[in-house]
Amino acid sequence: MIAEPNTANNLPSQKENAVHDETVPESAVQNGSCVRNGNLKTPREKRKVPQQCENIRRSSASSKRVSRLQNGQVVEAVTLFEVVSMGKQAMQSVVDDWVEAYKQDRNVALLDLINFFIQCSGCQGMVTAEMFQSLHKKDVMQKMTENFDEESGLQYKKFIAYPWILTVTWPVDMGNEDYPLIRTGPYWKKFKANFCEFIAVLVQQCQCSILYDSYLMDTVISLLTGLADSMVRAFRHTSTLAAMKLLTAVLSVRLNLDVNKHNAQRLYEVEKKRISGKRTNYRLDQLERKRKEYEHKLLEIQNMMNAIFKGTFLNRYRDVIPEIRATCIEEIGRWIKTYPDAFLNDSYLKYIGWMLYDKQAEVRLKCLLGLQGIYSRKEFVSRMDLFTIRFKDRIVSMPLDKDHEVAVQAMKLLMLMSQNCEDVLSAEDCETLYQFVYTTHRPLAVAAGEFLYKRLISHEGDEEVQPKKGGKFGASTDQLKRLIRFFLDSKLHKHVAYLIDSLWDWAGKFLKDWECMTTLLLKNAEEDGEELSDAYQSALIEIILATVREAAEGHPPVGRGAAKKILSVKEKKIQLEDCTKITEHFIMVLPQLLAKYSTDAQKVANLLQIPQYYDLDVYSTGHLEKHLDALLREMKDIVAKHSDMSVLEASSRTYYVLCSEEIAIYSQVDHARSQLIDELMGQLNQLLDGFWQKEEGFCTDAGEISRMRSVLRRVAAFHNAHDLTKWNLYDKTLRLLVFEMEHGSLPVLIIVPALQSTYFSLLWQLAAVSENSPKETLFALGRELRHFSQICMHFLHHKDKDVKEKAFLILCDWLLILSHQDANNNEQAVGLLDYLPSTSLQEKLLLFIQEHVFMGEEEESKDLTEEEERKDESCKLDNLHKKRSLLAAYCKLIAYNVVEMTAAAEIYKYYVKTYNDFGDIIRETLSKTRHNNKIQSTKTLIICLQQLFQAHAESHDSSGSLDFFSASFTNMKELARRFSLTFGWDQVKSRESVAMIHKYAYLQRYVAEPLPCKGDEWQPLIWYRNSLLANEDEESSVLGSSGEWSPVGTSKTSSFKRKLSNGSLPETSQTEATRKAPEPHCASQLASAAGKSRKRLKSQEVHLQEHLPFLCPGGLRGRYCKDEIKTEEVSEEGQAEDTAEDVDVDVVGADQDS
Repeated sequence: MIAEPNTANNLPSQKENAVHDETVPESAVQNGSCVRNGNLKTPREKRKVPQQCENIRRSSASSKRVSRLQNGQVVEAVTLFEVVSMGKQAMQSVVDDWVEAYKQDRNVALLDLINFFIQCSGCQGMVTAEMFQSLHKKDVMQKMTENFDEESGLQYKKFIAYPWILTVTWPVDMGNEDYPLIRTGPYWKKFKANFCEFIAVLVQQCQCSILYDSYLMDTVISLLTGLADSMVRAFRHTSTLAAMKLLTAVLSVRLNLDVNKHNAQRLYEVEKKRISGKRTNYRLDQLERKRKEYEHKLLEIQNMMNAIFKGTFLNRYRDVIPEIRATCIEEIGRWIKTYPDAFLNDSYLKYIGWMLYDKQAEVRLKCLLGLQGIYSRKEFVSRMDLFTIRFKDRIVSMPLDKDHEVAVQAMKLLMLMSQNCEDVLSAEDCETLYQFVYTTHRPLAVAAGEFLYKRLISHEGDEEVQPKKGGKFGASTDQLKRLIRFFLDSKLHKHVAYLIDSLWDWAGKFLKDWECMTTLLLKNAEEDGEELSDAYQSALIEIILATVREAAEGHPPVGRGAAKKILSVKEKKIQLEDCTKITEHFIMVLPQLLAKYSTDAQKVANLLQIPQYYDLDVYSTGHLEKHLDALLREMKDIVAKHSDMSVLEASSRTYYVLCSEEIAIYSQVDHARSQLIDELMGQLNQLLDGFWQKEEGFCTDAGEISRMRSVLRRVAAFHNAHDLTKWNLYDKTLRLLVFEMEHGSLPVLIIVPALQSTYFSLLWQLAAVSENSPKETLFALGRELRHFSQICMHFLHHKDKDVKEKAFLILCDWLLILSHQDANNNEQAVGLLDYLPSTSLQEKLLLFIQEHVFMGEEEESKDLTEEEERKDESCKLDNLHKKRSLLAAYCKLIAYNVVEMTAAAEIYKYYVKTYNDFGDIIRETLSKTRHNNKIQSTKTLIICLQQLFQAHAESHDSSGSLDFFSASFTNMKELARRFSLTFGWDQVKSRESVAMIHKYAYLQRYVAEPLPCKGDEWQPLIWYRNSLLANEDEESSVLGSSGEWSPVGTSKTSSFKRKLSNGSLPETSQTEATRKAPEPHCASQLASAAGKSRKRLKSQEVHLQEHLPFLCPGGLRGRYCKDEIKTEEVSEEGQAEDTAEDVDVDVVGADQDS
């Protein structure tokens, strides 16, 4: 029988030799033959069908097609479908068997092939055939239908596959979403490849015999064309793929025929010249017949190609299913490359050009890949002038495609067009494409780097940048100058690391030529007559630093790539060799560069970062200590000259790297560092002594203030990376801050570095707490920690903006560290040093964010004119960066449960309004809070929307009616929509959160007024429980099905939450609630309403008590428990939950009125 292809797992393992009875509708076997494909059962009375199908009576050669061993058993494949599923090894012999069967009885063999295509479509139905000649034309037209038989519950598809009329019958529940070609997994991926291979092998084996019998191909093409017009996606997709692969296989036959015809023509001409014209020649007649035979076959092949192209491609290349469109475009690109004489013209190229505008990325990608194969051959390009002119602008714009892979392939296509098409890309087009080297998507940036390197940097012929003297580094110098000029012209000076990373795969050789780079920097105009300009020198130093970092680290810069690249053994070997090369070269050259550019802060700050990538063992193994002394001297001089924080931080970091205790040069560097800090502390003590001795305090001249500021900045920069506790810096800087708090006369330039130094001092003391630290030391340190927190709170109200922002950032980091420090596993230290913000501090922090991040933005936009906005564009960008830093610092406190999670409601209000500036920060906060506690996070979203709605209602109190079309209400709806998207696709994961929303809405609707407590229980809770207990035997609760709720993470100060939600949640004091008695009719109404929706809201009492604390009166509100946060368990579902921001998701029940 014909095997039933139910599942992939059963195909290779089941052995089917017997013929089973099948039930089919009586109408299905009226005339002719039938090919059965599985069990079909109808709702109506069934009948047994005897074995009367012609194709079932096969010879043994075709019924047992192939055998192979699997798990020690012989598996016999009975059908062509099973053969294709088993793999390519048996395909050749099976096709040969089928050809032999076709020669014996072509009708039986053809029906077998027809059934194969139906099975490959996933159809579990049956195929019947009746002869076309037996029907009149009018009757034939009436039978060409595709409909549904309501009585039998089957669906029919009737079409002509000359000389038959085929009827395909299948169950109506055959899903369009599940058939072999779209099933996932390696098995079905292999099946698709085998399916395409079968068609190619079939045509190849038939090309010498039955391909031209005007029967086989006519039937197959009619079949595929008929199925391709079906409304069933499975038939349409499978037949289209088969037709496209069939045309590709026929095209290969056409190419062979062209070659054979050409050879026959040459032999004919040679033979004709060889013999005399007086007599005929048998050989000449034979060649003439052969030539005409080839011409006839070519005509047949051409007719087949035209039938497939017009019957299938022209209808399906614009199909509604993107997979079908992609298949058509992929194959036409292959046809153009394979047979350009027939297909490389505008009549066929236009289809690829049109599909470049397709909405689906998969289709656009196939277009670009097809065009790459065409533009990669220069002999094709000259015949594509019209296409290039028509679609060039579209291709140039496609690197901006939202799909990354499409953008990458578009850039590669433009690279090929640039190489093989002269002047096809204008200078403006190239300038646009060059800028993609700065994109964050690395594959696109690398493709743009190839375009930039091959078209601009390695191009020879620009006379302006040719060196006057070739010298040793002529070629590298020329390329470096081109690169520098491009970098400066792009005006994106802070992105040099991205530029180098984009060029690294293509220009790594000259980018590692550090000897050439440093030679250019050390050149003097007096000696060599040529010196780089200051801008070129600064850019070259940045390039040197970026290349050194890329070679030493071996992974892309921050922001380009999700994680660090895992290096192979070969790449690690190259990385070690590059580090050694960097160290050996810059150990000797870097002191000279620092000496030459010691007065330029920007250049020195970049040069000082190079030693951080040294292989420091080279100093001792190469006996290069004298060069280390030179480096330390230059660094000491630079610290003394500069007060710029970038220079000081680079110097501090370099000292930290060089002072590693594991290397041999530690003692030498440590001695130099101690000398430097002694000098700095000596200068600071001298200045402080002079200041404190004056009666008027800090009323000094500008010079002394500047010197004090410079020394404090140097000390703060070094204290960040080095422990300066033994110099007793904390007492000195703390005295300055206390003086400012009491008198308020300390210059602003001194406050910020003093605040930083005090902060770093306390951090080092906190890090020094050990398991054996005495209790007195811990008490003293705890007092200092709280004192410093009070100081930072005081500076939040300072008149200077920089001081306020610095105090806020330090305070946020400080609170985060104190609330999560472990004190080296010392539990006593954790208890004494733990510090959580009070209610007033939380309110101050939130108010600061509102005033300096959100409110400030609105004020600035109102005060600035258009001209001022243009002039202060860079200033606005700096301010935006500061605001993002402030908001990120505060959101970290929310994400790590340092402040109350409900405080985030005030932040979420600005999500839509400030999406371009702060949307990523707020979205990440949403994700983190949901990861911590799904229920509490959902409550925060509810509070946010309630507050917005109340503010909207209050603004329309005077009019008496709400305006549902105002901008504020529209923004509120958009915010609610985005909140719903954060729940994601998986409704099971968001079940608890969504159910909590509906439960809360239910109680808000029926408990409009605060209701009393009876004893220790809340009265609405009693009513709600009683209504649910009315029918206990019904389905279990949507909330209680998963067991206990996870504990709600709250803060110590629940009163702060009440203030944030004031006006949006019902609140009643304990004393007021006990005076009120519930009315009986209210209880009955609530119980009745609850009974109507108990299937949705039924829950255990413990769940309700745990998750409605914000609805209870004040006496029932739970207090914060520190252990609750630390031991809170987050479910695996919550950990795996992601934000689906860019996808429209219908949250279950979100639109229903509770």
